[in-house]
Amino acid sequence: MLLENRVAVVTGAGRGIGREFALELAAQGAAVVVNDLGVSLRGDTEEEDPAASVCREIEAGGGRAVPSHESVTEFAAAERIIATAVDTFGRIDILVNNAGIVRDRTLVKMEESDFDAVIATHLKGAFNCTRHAAPEMKDAGYGRIVNVTSSAGLRGNFGQTNYGAAKAGIMGMTFVWALELAKSGITVNAIAPAGATRMTAALAGDDGEVDPRLDPAMNAPLVAFLASDRAGHVNGQLFGRTDFSYSLFQHPKQIAWMHRDGGWDGDSVAEQFDGMLGQHLQTVGMVMPSGLSQDSARK
Repeated sequence: MLLENRVAVVTGAGRGIGREFALELAAQGAAVVVNDLGVSLRGDTEEEDPAASVCREIEAGGGRAVPSHESVTEFAAAERIIATAVDTFGRIDILVNNAGIVRDRTLVKMEESDFDAVIATHLKGAFNCTRHAAPEMKDAGYGRIVNVTSSAGLRGNFGQTNYGAAKAGIMGMTFVWALELAKSGITVNAIAPAGATRMTAALAGDDGEVDPRLDPAMNAPLVAFLASDRAGHVNGQLFGRTDFSYSLFQHPKQIAWMHRDGGWDGDSVAEQFDGMLGQHLQTVGMVMPSGLSQDSARK
């Protein structure tokens, strides 16, 4: 098994893609802290306890797991999430920052509360948990951090100012943490997964069947690999999943230059722009497999 005797924390692991991460890490030998508040897609409180349910699934398969019901949005609560791993299993080796909510609206209809709630869960939540896990990993000289980003942040998606901003921010933090933590034996990577979950319930057909290309479980094997000893050479990378394939994103970089000795003024920029930079302009928005809508890769 890839993760025998390792200890993992997976946030937002009670349902959907996060649940599949937790189940796969456990199947590969890791003891797992299954963190989930059991809230709605908007982040509103519900009475269900999906974290406990996933733990029972793991234990039924012979694995080890404990639930955590703390909120990643609160700095002290995130510390308690990491402490659950250390207190229960002795350490933390793996952190998967998956927790998230959605409050989709176009820019002119989005309320401040919609923006703040999504940023707090995705972006600040990833910071909070990593901030508390990283010192434990540094002391141990080993760690694997996998952040969950999205094509909505890497390429843009209509109606997702808050979500896209959070996921783009996670990309930036991934790069910074990969640089800062590498010398301590810690890798930091990100994945933009795809899958039919509560976020994409409308994708099911009239018969309730979901396109097999959207099986959320298919994201998990790559995360298990990135969480393993065998991925020690993989750091600061952005991965995705399309159809039955895993993909590697190119990091943002300069693709064209416009130079003028002595610098530029407004008129000279206007005269030269189309011929020097305009021909390289890129489209925005997520690129989807044939036959699928953009909503299918929202995660």
